Amino acid sequence: MSTPNRRTHQGCWTCKTRRRKCDRARPTCQACAERGLACEGYEVRLQWGTGIASRGRFTGADAPLQSSIPPRVHGRQRDRSRERRRQLQVVAAPLPEKSSGSGVLSQENPDFELGPLRSETWEAKTDEGLFNDFLASGINILHSTTVHDGEIPLRLRLPALCRESEALFQICVTLQVSIRSDLKHRFFEYFDAALNKFRGELAQSEAYLKDGTLTAGLLLCTIGIMQGIPWTMHLRGMFNILQSHGTERSRNQSFGFRAHLLEVMGIMDLPTFAIGRQCPYLGFWRQYCRNRSTVDPSEEYDVEVVSGLPRSLVDIFSRIDDGATEEDFWNWPGAKGGFLQCQLWEAYRLAGMLVIRHGIGDTTAQLGQSQTRLTLPSTAVIITRLLSCIDAIWRASLEPEEKETLTINAIPYPVFVAGLQTDVLDKHPGLREFVRRILVPTAEGPFWNKQYRLLLNLLEEYWTYPSGTVSIHELAQLREIELGLF
Repeated sequence: MSTPNRRTHQGCWTCKTRRRKCDRARPTCQACAERGLACEGYEVRLQWGTGIASRGRFTGADAPLQSSIPPRVHGRQRDRSRERRRQLQVVAAPLPEKSSGSGVLSQENPDFELGPLRSETWEAKTDEGLFNDFLASGINILHSTTVHDGEIPLRLRLPALCRESEALFQICVTLQVSIRSDLKHRFFEYFDAALNKFRGELAQSEAYLKDGTLTAGLLLCTIGIMQGIPWTMHLRGMFNILQSHGTERSRNQSFGFRAHLLEVMGIMDLPTFAIGRQCPYLGFWRQYCRNRSTVDPSEEYDVEVVSGLPRSLVDIFSRIDDGATEEDFWNWPGAKGGFLQCQLWEAYRLAGMLVIRHGIGDTTAQLGQSQTRLTLPSTAVIITRLLSCIDAIWRASLEPEEKETLTINAIPYPVFVAGLQTDVLDKHPGLREFVRRILVPTAEGPFWNKQYRLLLNLLEEYWTYPSGTVSIHELAQLREIELGLF
C-alpha cells in the first residue's frame, strides 16, 4: 500500500498553481523541466494588507506584506477557464471597423498581439484605449524636459517594446489608470496583474535583461513612486541581474536606448532622492552612468530627460554620500538651456547645498562638510532663492505658450528639501504656506497625482515635531510608504 503524498507549501509557484508534486530543486525544479514548463521559482510574493484600496480582493490595501501561499480558488483550472471564456463571449461587443486614425494598437498595427482571448473582449479594447491614452499624453508625466523633445526615445519605441514584453503593456495601462481620478478605484486590480506579469518575466531574465523587461521594471518603479508603494526592491532585483552580466561590459557596450534606460535607473537610485527607502542605495549612477568626458557643460546640451537635469549636475548629486561638498554645488558652472530649465537647475543646485548642510530630514549627522561655510549664503537666503525659482517655474507653467514644457514635473525634490528646514520655516511662516500652495494644486492636476499629496502629508506631520527630533524616513516607514522625489 503506497503512502499518500504529503502536501507541502514549499514547492515552486508553477507546481503550486498546477497542484503538482514539486521536488523543490534550486534554482528551478526538475519537475517543471521534465514537463517542459517555465519554473516560476520560490521567491516570496506580495499580498496586500489593510489600508486604502476600495474594492476587489485587495479591499483596504495600502502596502505589500510577505506571503507564501495565495488563496486557493475552488474548481479545476480548466473548468474555470472555460466558464470565464463563455462569459466573456456573451458580454463581448463586436470589434470596431478599421479606422483611419493613428492608434498605435488599432487594427492597422496587426503585429501587436493581445492574445487569442483578450483581443476579442471588452476588457482588451478598454486596455487598448488606455494604452493609446498613455502614449498620447500620460507618458508626459515621465519626463521633465518638453513634450516634443527629440531626446525622449521612449514614445516611438514603446509599441515595439510592448511586443517584446507583455508585462510592459500591462504596466503602461496600469500607469494610465493610476493618473485617472475616475479609475483610481480599479488601480490595485490592474497593479496586481502587472506586478505578477513583471515578476514572471524577471524570473526568466537571468541570462540577459531585455530592454522591454527593463523598461517595464522602471515604469513599475514609477508607479510605486507615485503611489507610495515600495519600489526599490524592483531596482535591486534588476541591479542583481545587470551585475551578473558584468558591470564593465554593460557600461562599455551600452549606447542609445539602452544607455537611456540605465540612466533612468541611475536617477531613481540617487542618494537622497527617495523617502522611506527600504532597499539600500546601490551607487548605480556612479557605477554605470557617470560622465567620463571632460567637455565644457556650458557648450553642450547634455540634459538627462527624466530628471530634466544636466548630467554634470547629476554627477554631483551621485556623490552626496561620497565626498560632495556645498562648494561643489556652489561652484557648478551651469549649463546651456532654456529660461525655465535654468530656474530648475538653480533650485536643484541650492537644494543640494541644503541637503549637505542639514541632511534630508534625518536626525543623524550631516552628509557632507563645507570647507568655507562663512563665505556661503545662510540657510534662510538659500531657501528664499530656491522657492523664488520654483515660483517662477510654477507661474510660467500656467502660461499658454509654456503648455508644452514639462519642467514642472521636476519640482518635488527642491520643494520637499526646502520644506524640511523647519527652523527657518518656523521663523518665516509665509515660506511654509508657499510650500503648501505649490504641492496642493500639483496633487490635483493636470493628472491625479497621489505622490504630491503623500509628500505634503509627510511634511505636515514632520512640522508638528520640534526640529531635529524625528526623521522624515522614519515617518514614511511607519506609514509603510516609499516615495521618490523626482
